[in-house]
Amino acid sequence: MTGQDRQSPEEARQVEKRALQEAERLAKEQARKKAYLAREQAIEKTLKAKQTERSEKRAIEEIEQSTRDRARRDAFLAKEGMMAKAKEDRKLKEEEKKQQPE
Repeated sequence: MTGQDRQSPEEARQVEKRALQEAERLAKEQARKKAYLAREQAIEKTLKAKQTERSEKRAIEEIEQSTRDRARRDAFLAKEGMMAKAKEDRKLKEEEKKQQPE
């Protein structure tokens, strides 16, 4: 074997140093990806929680609105009924006055 076939101690150290640097780079990249995924999952979890909260709030508001609408409709119908009864009472009084002898 000639000197070119064998690595010098300096070249061996450089190869080893590059291997360590590559291992460190891969470890950092893996840690970065792991942190990124953890952040994305946290964001997704927060968004889902907010969406659930909004859905629950919307459902409560719809129930409250339905209750208000029903109360308004019932009040309207009661008022209409009272007006119809008052009109009928006036009509009956007028008829009684017409039928009474003078």
